[in-house]
Amino acid sequence: MYRFLLTPRWWGINVFAVLAIPFCIVMGSWQLSRFEDRVDTHHQQEDRSAEAKTAVPRPLDELLPVDKVTSGRQATATGRYDTGHQLLVPDRRLDERNGFYVLTLLRTDGGKALPVVRGWLPGDVKAPEARAKVPAPPSGAVTVTGALQASENQGTDGVHAGGGLPAGQLGMISAASLVNIVPYDVYDAWITVTETEAPLVAVPPTAAEGSGLDLKAFQNLGYTGEWFVFAGFVIFMWFRLFRREAEAARDVALGLVPAEEGATAGGSGSDGPSGSDGPPGNAGPSGNAGPSGSDGPSGSEGPSGGDANGTTGASGTPSATRS
Repeated sequence: MYRFLLTPRWWGINVFAVLAIPFCIVMGSWQLSRFEDRVDTHHQQEDRSAEAKTAVPRPLDELLPVDKVTSGRQATATGRYDTGHQLLVPDRRLDERNGFYVLTLLRTDGGKALPVVRGWLPGDVKAPEARAKVPAPPSGAVTVTGALQASENQGTDGVHAGGGLPAGQLGMISAASLVNIVPYDVYDAWITVTETEAPLVAVPPTAAEGSGLDLKAFQNLGYTGEWFVFAGFVIFMWFRLFRREAEAARDVALGLVPAEEGATAGGSGSDGPSGSDGPPGNAGPSGNAGPSGSDGPSGSEGPSGGDANGTTGASGTPSATRS
């Protein structure tokens, strides 16, 4: 009864199911592992952030390049602030209020400059009264301590990637955005100081990219569900097709339907034998439905040859015409 499984059509269905189901399961498992990795990294980042508040600061060069492990760690750097290149970073929110960062470049003893976010101020950077509140950077040699951060990119919140900002403003804190502003090399990192001078407010460090429970993490979880649903759909459709074919084969074996109709799961599509609703002949005897063109029957029951011929018969053909 299950010989239909050996037909070329079912060979194709079976091969597709055998390949599609494991593929969906593997892809779903991979997406689930990505989500779990992000959750673990998020917990590790929270633990490191808590430890960083009490950890001993380390020299900047020992923590570079910035990665998921070193991001948020306390770093120290010694140098002099470049007072001629103090920049304001607009449209940065803190505690649900809009404001801007105050960024100053620290010329380190090694020659490179380190972008230092000295703090945050509320207000619109375009307003003169807001800019007037920005304190001047300290002069002379200073040692700066703050949380190490990776360079920003176009996906970072608050970034102005399109440019077009007035002089003295910076849309994205990165070495690439500073290369055309300052005439010296810049570290591919920045720090946000932990202790600021009034009226500046310290900017808390952010988690490293890819280490938090952001939208991408929940996208991985959604993709996991989709792949497993695809696998279940393939199994469902295979059993549905199998059951329909098996029922048709069983009906043929029991003689409930002819073999030809069972093979096509529904017959030839007509309502009666030979594709018509009635017998194969015409509706009347001898292929005629009524008189052959006269007002009476085609033959007569009177004399066949006229009044002079007394012979009568049942034939419908007159033997002579009236002269």
